[in-house]
Amino acid sequence: MHEMSVLWLRVAAGLYSLGLLNAILMVLHRRVRLFRIALGAFTAGALLQLVSIVEQTAVSGHFPANNFFESASLCAFLSAALFLFVYWRYRLESLSVFIFPLVFLLTLVSVLGSPAPSSWGGAGVRDAWLVAHVTLVLVGYAALLITAVAAVAYLLRERQLKRKVPHPHTDRLPALGTLDELISRGMTLGFVFITLAVIAGSTWASIEAGTRWIGDARIVISLATWGIYLVMVFLRVSAGWRGRKAAIMVLTVLGCSALTWAAHTSLRALFT
Repeated sequence: MHEMSVLWLRVAAGLYSLGLLNAILMVLHRRVRLFRIALGAFTAGALLQLVSIVEQTAVSGHFPANNFFESASLCAFLSAALFLFVYWRYRLESLSVFIFPLVFLLTLVSVLGSPAPSSWGGAGVRDAWLVAHVTLVLVGYAALLITAVAAVAYLLRERQLKRKVPHPHTDRLPALGTLDELISRGMTLGFVFITLAVIAGSTWASIEAGTRWIGDARIVISLATWGIYLVMVFLRVSAGWRGRKAAIMVLTVLGCSALTWAAHTSLRALFT
């Protein structure tokens, strides 16, 4: 990509990061005040990304979707523009929980596909970054696992209450409201840490392997799992999915996360 085009794209990613922060705070239920600031930064980011796309088109002379990274940037801009139109028309603030993180990640992927430092500047920095990534993943998975346990308990408790037949084991489970609250808190914690882990892991892979990282099946599976997690959180926040729906969603994400874990730890070798 052209040097100035990359510069505008990097600035746009920085502005979009405020949108990601706002989405995280909305999930944590500490919202409202930051949204106006995040929306302004998001709008400025979309304008700068448009400048980046136009400049790249003028320099290269082709449609700005010549490779995966250019396509990611174009998709991010179109998503941002569509959100801004929908928000201007309908004031759907809750939609930002889904769009802000998605646009930021697509833009970040596009930035990581541009010329970047070829080395870490030291083995210590490289190792520390990798440790941070792994730690974030493990904390996120731990939160997801606890959430999944609460989801299973919720489904068992709900089934027992519907049948109206006492059971010595399910009667000892917490109330449905308590389990639903645990699911909500665990889902939130897991989303925050897994999102940070995806950002750290993508950056590490970009510096370590250049643009080849995007073709790695493990990366693709990780990004797909994060996308499913994002949909789950969005439905929880915007559509109010609770109870049985939330429990089933959590178990679905847990299954996808198990596949991601298996891909990264080469557990598939056990079956060959």
